[in-house]
Amino acid sequence: MKQGCKLFLAFITIILVLASCSSGKNSSGKIYKKNAVASYYSDKFNGRKTANGEKFSNTKLTAAHRTLPFGTKLKITNVANNESVIVEINDRGPHKKSREIDLSKKAFMDITDNKNHGTLTVNIELLK
Repeated sequence: MKQGCKLFLAFITIILVLASCSSGKNSSGKIYKKNAVASYYSDKFNGRKTANGEKFSNTKLTAAHRTLPFGTKLKITNVANNESVIVEINDRGPHKKSREIDLSKKAFMDITDNKNHGTLTVNIELLK
């Protein structure tokens, strides 16, 4: 019986280690949209309430989307340089129809290769 418990605990430990290795910046999920246009929030929105009631901060990794549920985690990948960031939906937008997602300034700047651009072409993956 003791041997069976040890094997079971070893099995559970291996599962937990493998599960923790699969999370993080390089996580991948189901493709939601390819070649979408992303923009970022102006600094004037800092401190204002988002649609889900949180206080907005351009220093956090958040985003606005028209229809995805609040709390949805997305992997946003810049098509031009393959840099990616994971964000959480906490607001509604963008209000320009030609754009798919508004990123916080931090999220946008983490993946851009040109800090002077206002939009990026990105791939969006659903993580959870």
